[in-house]
Amino acid sequence: MTNQTVCDILIVGAGFSGLIMALEARKRGFGDIAILEKADDIGGTWRENTYPGVACDIPSHLYSMASHPNPDWSSSYAGGAEIWEYLRKVARDEGLYDLCHFGRTLKAARWNGARWQVETEEGAEYSARVLVSALGPLHVPSIPKLPGAESFPGPAFHSAEWDHNVGLTGKRVAVVGTGASAIQFVPEIAKQAAHVAVFQRTAPYVMPRADGPISPGMRALHRLVPPSRALRRWLIYRMFEWRHAVFRGRPRAVNMAMTMWRKAMERSIADPALREALTPPYRIGCKRILSSNDWYPALARENVTLVPSGVARIEGDRLIAGDGTEVQADVLIWGTGFHVTDAMRRMRITGAGGKSLARLWVRGMQAHLGTALAGFPNLFFMLGPHTGLGHNSVVLMAEAQAAHIGRLLGRMRAQGIEAIAPRQEAQEAFEAEMDERLSSSVWQTGGCTSWYQDHSGRNPTLWPGTAGEYRKRMARAGMEQYSPVPVEEGA
Repeated sequence: MTNQTVCDILIVGAGFSGLIMALEARKRGFGDIAILEKADDIGGTWRENTYPGVACDIPSHLYSMASHPNPDWSSSYAGGAEIWEYLRKVARDEGLYDLCHFGRTLKAARWNGARWQVETEEGAEYSARVLVSALGPLHVPSIPKLPGAESFPGPAFHSAEWDHNVGLTGKRVAVVGTGASAIQFVPEIAKQAAHVAVFQRTAPYVMPRADGPISPGMRALHRLVPPSRALRRWLIYRMFEWRHAVFRGRPRAVNMAMTMWRKAMERSIADPALREALTPPYRIGCKRILSSNDWYPALARENVTLVPSGVARIEGDRLIAGDGTEVQADVLIWGTGFHVTDAMRRMRITGAGGKSLARLWVRGMQAHLGTALAGFPNLFFMLGPHTGLGHNSVVLMAEAQAAHIGRLLGRMRAQGIEAIAPRQEAQEAFEAEMDERLSSSVWQTGGCTSWYQDHSGRNPTLWPGTAGEYRKRMARAGMEQYSPVPVEEGA
């Protein structure tokens, strides 16, 4: 290879998990690090999603790095722009921008017997001893292939690719989907659009949340008395860990959650027919539980119409729902989420002996501890299979993974080991445990299908336990879970 960049650790993606991994590796004395980033700045999800109302559904003081607390969050649930600026500040303060190679999109990676040989779509080439995928699970927009979609004459875009050049004032807007993004942007665009029609295939559970500005006095207290900030974070963590009881089906927790949801919905929605349409036909927790104080009030507005059916086809400026409802629109916005269970299969990653990740995962995503894969030496995943959460902050999961990977790399250095991969039997035992625990969970038995599941109906996305359980497990896991991999001389 010519003009090849050689490094020790190559991280793909400069979002939350990529930056956490870089900080952990550097803390452990690894300095030869490069970060590939397809865009021109760091930030991941919070750089790409700029739709009106974009915010996190985890409180700000928990949705941040434990190593880099921010006493100055302006509100309990920070907006996307504020989270992005937080990440940029961390990157600036820690010199992480110096590690970033912007405008580099991973095309293919191949283990050559000793190192990972990486190509980008732009033609750049890299050679690394360790490869870390920090691509994140929500980065490839999913747009359904509907009959006639190409005939729509007006602007059409996905929420993650928001076209800010399209003015919505006085326009008729059709929104397809009622997921986490839609419940945030619909209340905002309804304030200016002439009419908003929302096409809903299945109603979500949308819970109220204790949102609001954090006063200057409280922010000053968090700056001057760090234990107050730590206590706030711990209390939020404990409260959100308790929410896991809903997924376990514990009656008290389920009843409390259902009461909160029903009161919030009925407080804003008076029409019995609309209430019925907004009542999910599955157990709470089966699909992602959403949080908003604005969603139900927005649906009660005179200029907002809920169509309780998915779009069947599009004919010019008319969207025809499965129940026959027709809506004319000037602008079409897809709030249809992302490719999750099949996103990683799109990459060309080849492990030892020419083993293809895409071929291996055609039967479903898998990885030991959600972090590494047998047959793929020195390859690690941040927020890989079985690390998603339905109840708490995934930043906690990423931090646990980074610490685990960092310990492994440190042990390898101390023992003179060049490459490792998970033991096949350890990985198989982990996957069997995940399938068993998830098979009886609300995500599999709650009466719904969701983006948590793959084409076979299996759930390779979520961790079945609490965040605390995963963190303890990762803290205990060490080299006994892995085997050294012989390295070819001269490769």
